[in-house]
Parts: sequence; C-alpha cells; structure tokens
Amino acid sequence: MTTTLTLDIEREIKRLQTSQIVELDQVRSLHTWLDLQRISRQPGRIVGESRTGKSCGVKSYLMEHPPQQVSGSVLRFPVVLVEVPQDCGAKQLYTLILESLKFKITKGTILDLRQRVYDLLKNCQVEMLIIDEADRIKPKTFADVRDIYDKLNIAVILVGTERLTTVINRDEQVKNRFLAYFQMGVIHSEQFGQTVAIWERDILRLPVPSNLTNKSALKLLREKTRGYIGILDMILRQAAIVALSKGKFKIDLETLKEVMAGYD
Repeated sequence: MTTTLTLDIEREIKRLQTSQIVELDQVRSLHTWLDLQRISRQPGRIVGESRTGKSCGVKSYLMEHPPQQVSGSVLRFPVVLVEVPQDCGAKQLYTLILESLKFKITKGTILDLRQRVYDLLKNCQVEMLIIDEADRIKPKTFADVRDIYDKLNIAVILVGTERLTTVINRDEQVKNRFLAYFQMGVIHSEQFGQTVAIWERDILRLPVPSNLTNKSALKLLREKTRGYIGILDMILRQAAIVALSKGKFKIDLETLKEVMAGYD
C-alpha cells in the first residue's frame, strides 16, 4: 500500500512540473485579438511586463491552430511561433522559422535561408508568424521581419516587454507597421480570487481541497505575487509539490508561507 501511494505522489509531482495552459479572461481576449489580426493579415505587437502570461497566451493560441494535412506529405501551418535568443540576427531568425516548419536544411547563406523561408511560408499557407521575446532581435534584423509582412502578406506579431516598443520606435518604417498592440497586464483585484480558484481546480488538482481562496491565503498570495500570473503559477505549483513531498494532500497555510518565504 505504501509503495502504491509513493508512486502516486511521484506521478502527481511530475504532472505539476509540466507546463499547462489555463484560458483566463485575458487569454481569451488575447486570442480574439490574434484572430482579428490573422484574418485581416495585419501585423501587431503583444506587450507586457515579464510574468504577465504573454508566452503562455501565444503558446495556447498555437495549440488551437495546429498544422493540418493538406495532401500527401504537405502540411499547412496556419500559425507559426518562434522564440528568439538574445541578440538574434537574421540568419538565426530564418533558421528558427525553418525549424518550426519542420524543414531539415537550415544551413546556407542569409540569401539562401531567406528564400527558403519565403518559399515555405507560401507553400505552407502560413497566416500568422508570432515572434516571442522579440525585444531580443538585433535592431537591423527588424527590416527582415518587416519584409516578411510586406512581401508575403502574413500577420507578423511581435511579443515582448515595453523594451520592444522602445526598440521598434527607433525605426520609423518598423514602428508604422506595428502600431496595433495588445497589452498584457497583471490580474486585477476583483479577478484574483477567481484566478486562484481556477488554478487550484484545473492546475493543482490535489486529492484534498486546499481552499486557497480563504481570506488568509488569498491575502498572502495577493501581496506576494502583486497580481503577476507567472509568479502565482510558480508559487502554487511549488507549494503543491512541497505538500505532496511531505505526505500532505493539500496546501495548508504553513506550507504556503514556507514556499513564499523563498520569493522576494
């Protein structure tokens, strides 16, 4: 009996370590905005502070628009998502796009890669290209981003912090193409309790209810997270894992305080 219980706990901890998507009101609003940009083939940007859920929002949108088999081995990609590294140049950007489109040949000159990307984006009938962490792109590479929209009529969406706005404002040609934007903010006070309840029900899913919407727990969580969904997610997942590791089947106030003590 003890062995079975241990295996169950290990499985639950592994589940809690895996990222999951929760469609909150703000995420639904983001998806509606993305639909409009995609259908109208218009570029734009998603801006917000770190840990406000931008990346999770676009990843869940990608999941809603998976590749589709057209004929034979040809796949149609309605939406393509790439996350760029620091100081991303044109060659890196094109390589990431090719990899996202499952294209194996990613070597060559910038001219070679650009042409392959253009051909594939057309052949795969891509409607929207989302570039996450776009504020990491080198300033001169934004011209390549701009050209994808101009030449292929694809809705290019840039995702980043407020630094992204500062970067694109340096180039009038880029700025004028990415005027449309969606602002990702923190969770408002009136929505915070509902969000915690959703997280407990849909993400944590512990054997015994933790009742994290009680006055004491909610006050602690609101003060520590300051409404940032990413911080809330980290704290609640970790608290659930700590509770299970101790043989508890819910998050009590003591465990919650213990975990939160490790966050600034």
